[in-house]
Amino acid sequence: QAQLVESGGGLVQPGGSLRLSCAASGFTLDYYDIGWFRQAPGKEREVVSCIKNRVTSGKYADSVQGRFTISRDNANNTIYLQMNSLKPEDTAVYYCAIRTRFSSRTCLWMGLYDNWGPGTQVTVSS
Repeated sequence: QAQLVESGGGLVQPGGSLRLSCAASGFTLDYYDIGWFRQAPGKEREVVSCIKNRVTSGKYADSVQGRFTISRDNANNTIYLQMNSLKPEDTAVYYCAIRTRFSSRTCLWMGLYDNWGPGTQVTVSS
């Protein structure tokens, strides 16, 4: 059964760093577009970063550009999100998801992501 599981969330002070992991089982991550998303209380889910299938470089929302880095570890079938210079407004539940159907659109488009992990909480607070 295809499954995604996030880990690495926690409480961090402003300016700190965290690395989130998204481990896949039951399928090969490299075949799919993969995204990191977040949802803060009272707000809609938004895309944070993503990476197209078979591509090594990622794309980023303007709010995290220059602070977050997405990377793929094919040997471990895992996607990472390195988050640096964290701000209180980065506080949210973070999710990873894949598109199981092909799309030629940018991976920052939130459509067609149909397999989601349960999420991991990130709290940035002093």
